[in-house]
Amino acid sequence: MKRTKDLIPVGPLFPRKGGRFSKTIAGLVLKMTGWRVTGSVPNVPKAVLIAGPHTSNWDFPFGVLSLFALGLDVHWIGKHTLFRWPFGVILRRFGGIPVNRTSPGALFRDVIRGFEDNDSFVFGLSPEGTRSKVTKWKPGFHRIALTAKVPILPASLDFVKREIQFGPLFDPTENFQEDEARLQNYYRQFSAKRPELNGMLSPDA
Repeated sequence: MKRTKDLIPVGPLFPRKGGRFSKTIAGLVLKMTGWRVTGSVPNVPKAVLIAGPHTSNWDFPFGVLSLFALGLDVHWIGKHTLFRWPFGVILRRFGGIPVNRTSPGALFRDVIRGFEDNDSFVFGLSPEGTRSKVTKWKPGFHRIALTAKVPILPASLDFVKREIQFGPLFDPTENFQEDEARLQNYYRQFSAKRPELNGMLSPDA
């Protein structure tokens, strides 16, 4: 079957899923709501995808729509109680990984195992870890990328331009503070749904 034309360039090594129907529907929903996808998806089989700025419940559905519109296979975490039958089957199908937040060490091991056991694997999360205003990110995404030896792929949501942008790859170093500052500086150009909660705009960020 002929593949639906991608909205933006997608590297052939990046993990894919879904078919023409899901891509078409997701693309139509984005178009009807005035959103578009920009940038490009790199030609890598493994990466940690970080999405921001995260200030609203609306971030997740628009982010997921962009993944479906491009047919990207990205794994993400959700509260374990959401994965009860029958929703668990559906959420896992969409890349969800149940997590019990009382056992953060188990989550880290599960994600690293995903990178080790698969030829292609992309894990996505919000570096802020909350919709509340924070100027310091949780270091989990950085630790995962370093341990798995994979690059970081910044993805952004701009609610003024109504754009979901896939940015350039970022290679993490051993210095989390410097990497955090560089990534936060990159994200300052994008307008959050609730800018008053965007800690990356703070001079203390």
